Amino acid sequence: MHYDFELAGRRVRLWQRTGESYEHVLMKALGYAMYVGEFPALEIEQRVGLRYKPDLVARTDSAEFALPFAFWGECGQTAMRKTAWLLKHAGVAQLVLFKMIGNPAALAEELRAAVDERYRAPGRLVVINFAPDIVERTRGRRIARVPEAWYARTVV
Repeated sequence: MHYDFELAGRRVRLWQRTGESYEHVLMKALGYAMYVGEFPALEIEQRVGLRYKPDLVARTDSAEFALPFAFWGECGQTAMRKTAWLLKHAGVAQLVLFKMIGNPAALAEELRAAVDERYRAPGRLVVINFAPDIVERTRGRRIARVPEAWYARTVV
């Protein structure tokens, strides 16, 4: 099944894979709308030649920038092991975890315990937790921007 969105002025078609929830698809759409302005080459579900495939990714386009990925976004459930691996081995400048959970503060504490501080430079690991009614707020699938009232942002 596919869903057509209008995200930050762009028409984007996202596919819902077998076993994938609509909420997971929606988080990819919202993440794209939130970050495409900062990362115009942001891609959705593109293989990058690593052990993991990102939900959202923007490669670094500058030879002077040391890390190959300027942005990496993961939506929904993401294992601590995967998060730690991405920060340690994948060359990710900023990793954003998009969630729809009840207690993002508990997740942030768990991440702080699981990921060594040297891999958590300020702003490098962020949790975006969407409001409980985000599906209803985005029913029309036309998202020009994602207002701050729609989510809570936690820097880990």
